[in-house]
Amino acid sequence: MQDHANNENELILLTESIYETPTPSKALDDPEGLSAVGGDLSSERLIHLYSKGFFPWYSDPDPILWWHPRERCVLVPSHFHESRSLKKAQKKENWSFTINQDFHTVIEHCANLRSDEGTWISNDIKQAYQTLHQLGYAHSIEARVDSRLVGGFYGVALGKVFFGESMFSLHPNASKMALRGFSKIAAQCHIELIDCQVESEHLLSLGAQLMPRDTFVKSLNKLIIEPNKNLALLNLATFE
Repeated sequence: MQDHANNENELILLTESIYETPTPSKALDDPEGLSAVGGDLSSERLIHLYSKGFFPWYSDPDPILWWHPRERCVLVPSHFHESRSLKKAQKKENWSFTINQDFHTVIEHCANLRSDEGTWISNDIKQAYQTLHQLGYAHSIEARVDSRLVGGFYGVALGKVFFGESMFSLHPNASKMALRGFSKIAAQCHIELIDCQVESEHLLSLGAQLMPRDTFVKSLNKLIIEPNKNLALLNLATFE
């Protein structure tokens, strides 16, 4: 199924209604995937728009921009590709993994590692996701060597989907190891799809693939019957 023609594309200015939903197929072609401007970063709006496949991505002082790319980079956890070098790295050092033990530090590392190029992880973003974390919707996955935090990522879990936001690595292979470990426990946590948002060679090398927008939306409708928090992730503090 093809997206609507260019003359049907539209950019929505969000109002105060937190349940206002742009039409994914009408996202702009240039810049590709831009669907809406404005609104706020309230937890209610974030949860609603994430459940429909939108995510915020913008840099201060721009207004909040909401995106829904034509092709979505996703990872089916069972399709994670573990290279020989990653297997060697796993055996070489004393790795351990935790969940939600250091959310604040994880998001700070993700922001700081991109400060030179201009990060989208502004103070408003940090506060918004910290609030989501406190409510039980945002989670951090942490990789450690000798108990020291060296990498990981954070994102939002709704239903059977984990929406990844940003990764960081302070040690060789640390973010890869975090994603490897999370993929192994995904079934235990009832996670069937990891949204990686935008493609990169790094993610594709780990088994991620591109999914057309309409297929992605259908997957969300199937995997998120209600945008409930993931209780399994909330109750799992460590994994191997």
